[in-house]
Amino acid sequence: MSADLSKRLVPDELWELVAPLLPTFAARPQGGGTAPRDERAVFTAVVYVLTSGCAWRHLPPTFGTSSATAHRRFTVWTGVGLWRRLHRAVLDELGGRGEVDWTSAIVDAASVRAKRGDL
Repeated sequence: MSADLSKRLVPDELWELVAPLLPTFAARPQGGGTAPRDERAVFTAVVYVLTSGCAWRHLPPTFGTSSATAHRRFTVWTGVGLWRRLHRAVLDELGGRGEVDWTSAIVDAASVRAKRGDL
């Protein structure tokens, strides 16, 4: 994968926010388990799939990780709440720099009509 694409998908500033949030993967005492990977390469591959609409199975090999590994890490990261925590970290960083206008916001909600009569 070209360095330009990698840096465009996951710039250094973003990686500095992401890296401490990623769970660690340790080898199991009985052996086997998750082999060490370049976490930035895996994260970049996941970002590529999520932003491009590419199917996991069509992840280009130039990312340096298999589609199975990228999907497995995405699943683990989703399960531990990485995306919510990353969103908060980005907002905190931008807010600390004064780059977020908090004077207006959009709230997404669902409306359900109330039933008439007895509850």
